[in-house]
Formats: sequence, structure tokens, C-alpha cells
Amino acid sequence: MKILIVSDVISPLLYEHINVENFSDIDLILSAGDLRSRYLTFLTTVLKKPLLYIHGNHDTHYDDQPPLGCICIEDIVYNFNGLKIAGLGGCREYRGGKHQYSERAMSKKIKKNKKTFKKGFDILLTHSPAFGLGDGEDHAHIGFKSFIKLLDDHKPKYMIHGHQHLNYKQQERIIQYNETTIINGFQYYILDL
Repeated sequence: MKILIVSDVISPLLYEHINVENFSDIDLILSAGDLRSRYLTFLTTVLKKPLLYIHGNHDTHYDDQPPLGCICIEDIVYNFNGLKIAGLGGCREYRGGKHQYSERAMSKKIKKNKKTFKKGFDILLTHSPAFGLGDGEDHAHIGFKSFIKLLDDHKPKYMIHGHQHLNYKQQERIIQYNETTIINGFQYYILDL
């Protein structure tokens, strides 16, 4: 199975200059947030593949103009052909906003979904990274400590996040945390399972 991951910045290769044949072997598209609705709608329409998404901190426009033909997996575990994907959107609160959370609020959100996550999941799709695992140093880009506990408790094979642009500081796209491979989905990345 091949998964196209997108986040934060529109890729000209996937938008203005897309060659559909280059992505014909993609089975699923995952959006880790902060992308325009029309871009997500375009991807799922042109590639003719399902697209699952969570909210980034800049995705308040989804309320009025949700991405058409796409599935929001915020606070649920979605089963795609046996692959279980858990979704948690938002980032650290830094100036208020619908998809911004304090550490305490994100912990409450996770506890509220304890039953949902109890059966486990293969991929954790988030907007924000986990604390100390690919996050930034400024307040807006510090990751959530509660995500570390989620990784420790459920041991998913992958965590996919956005929010931390790879050009903010010297960043690695892929890091390992115990049994979990963490992927920064900035712009786009193809995960071959």
C-alpha cells in the first residue's frame, strides 16, 4: 500500500504540474493539516483516491467550505482496508483559535477519546508533532507531551504530523521513537507500506 502524505504547503508538483501517472500507484491520501479545501478536493478528484484529513491550526475555513469528497477523521479511528488510522488535529495554543490547545486541553481531548483509541491503531495522524520529537522551540511549534504517552500506550507503527515546516530549522523528515516511525508530512511525502 502506498500513501501520499500532504501538509502545510501546496506542492507545485501536485497542483500546477501534476502528472497523474506518476501517482497512479497511490492507494490513500492523508492530510496532516493547514491546506486549503480546494487543494484537498483537487487531489482526491484528480488522483481518484480517498483522502483522510485532520485540522491544522489554520483550517477554520473547513467549517464553511469543507474539502469535498474527503473524510475528516478528527477524534476517530478510521479503518482503511484493515489499516487503522487515528486522527488528532490542532496545535499548541499560541494566540487563541479553534484548533489550538493547551497541553491540558489536548490531554483532555485524548482522555475523552480513550474508548475510541482503546482498540489500537496503526497510524497516528496529527497536525502537531509530539514534544521533543520533531517539534520547534518557539511556543507555537512546541509539540504535545500527551502525544508521547499516546505513542507509549498504543505503539503505532507510524505517527504522521505536519505543522513544523522542514525549512524552519534543520529538521529531519523521519525520526524513530521506540517502535514508532515519525514522519513530518511537510509539503508531500510518499509512504510505502
